[in-house]
Order: sequence, then C-alpha cells, then structure tokens
Amino acid sequence: MARLPAKLTHAEAPEVARAMTKALRGESAPAASGPWAVDASELRLFDSSALAVLLECRRVAQSLGRTIRVDHPPAKLGQLAGLYGLAELLEMSERAPAVSAE
Repeated sequence: MARLPAKLTHAEAPEVARAMTKALRGESAPAASGPWAVDASELRLFDSSALAVLLECRRVAQSLGRTIRVDHPPAKLGQLAGLYGLAELLEMSERAPAVSAE
C-alpha cells in the first residue's frame, strides 16, 4: 500500500508521482492482482495536483493490468474529483475522519 503525504501541491507533485509509480511498478509482480491501494488519510493540504498524481498512478496501474483504489480520501478530495468529472475513474473508499481545528 502506498501513502499520500500530508501536503501534495504543484510543488510536490512530480516527486510524489515518481515515487508512487516506482512503488507501483515494484509491487506489480506477474502474480499481483486486484487494485493497488493508496492511503490518503494523511492528506491535509492539497490542490488539483493530487488528482494528477492519482491519475498518473491509474495510468501506470492500467499498463500493468491493475487498477488503483484510494482509501480514506479527505472529503474535499472527493469533491474535487467530482468537480473535474474524475470520481468514477478514481475508486475512492470510505472518507477519512474529519480533522478538528485546534
């Protein structure tokens, strides 16, 4: 399982995309099957670049005969995916618990 960082904006996106697609390729042995899980529970500060990273991971996963699943996405990430018409492309499981402002 891969984890998205707490911050994923335009500045971090290239490095995160490289690391995640490298991990995906490493975990996709010929016997690997089923969706590749991406844990988004730590994601707090992000922009549309987070969706671009996930779409790149999806593209690589498809080239390897797999899909991805985004676990515990923040509600705003789901809303952003819906706004851009990407909600159906990015399988998102239960939402992460709300973060309290202290």
